[in-house]
Amino acid sequence: MKRRHFIQAGIATIVLTATSLIPLGAKESTITPLVLSEDEWRRRLTEKQFYVLRQEGTERPWTSPLNEEKRQGIFACAGCDLPLFESSKKYDSGTGWPSFWAAIPHHTETKTDFKMLFPRTEYHCARCGGHQGHIFNDGPKPSGKRWCNNGIALKFIPNNKS
Repeated sequence: MKRRHFIQAGIATIVLTATSLIPLGAKESTITPLVLSEDEWRRRLTEKQFYVLRQEGTERPWTSPLNEEKRQGIFACAGCDLPLFESSKKYDSGTGWPSFWAAIPHHTETKTDFKMLFPRTEYHCARCGGHQGHIFNDGPKPSGKRWCNNGIALKFIPNNKS
């Protein structure tokens, strides 16, 4: 590879990384950010929640009771209670993590991560920045997307009618 191409590729990577945290489906978010210190987050969250939400960790598959949640309601961020998914968008992906085919518009932000060496679309809560999971292109219609979420990063709020 010529030096010029190497430099251009490096600049392109920096630009893509710097601009990749954007609200999904919107140019501008109206969500008021929740900013807390690391100590405040540690007091608010369990150790496992802190690992996933604040350190971008991943829970083990098949460990979340939310995999089996079938009632009508909302799945909200466990860090700040922002609604992220409607139960009508949940489906059984067979992966061991709660999965959805669409998120509530403007309530998530995405960025590209390279932790597995290849680029993946990671998504976070638009209010607190808590890491939720990744978006894959193997979901059901109509979106074709699989929003693969760490169950520990969510809380389920049932509808009163459920």
